[in-house]
Amino acid sequence: MEERKLYRSRDKILGGVLAGFAEYINADVSLIRIAYVLISILSAAFPGLLVYIICWIVIPEKPFNPY
Repeated sequence: MEERKLYRSRDKILGGVLAGFAEYINADVSLIRIAYVLISILSAAFPGLLVYIICWIVIPEKPFNPY
């Protein structure tokens, strides 16, 4: 079984955190982004923004693979 790692995606809008999470769980990135925005708005936005920034700092960017 192949070990999967969570990376920030290179297919990104801002930091690649949500796109990387979508790739990790094999989900549609648009659905993940919409869910994140809705959850952030419903939770007063600040916690969601703080979590995103922390993830942007902590999660490494996906290594470049030309093949």
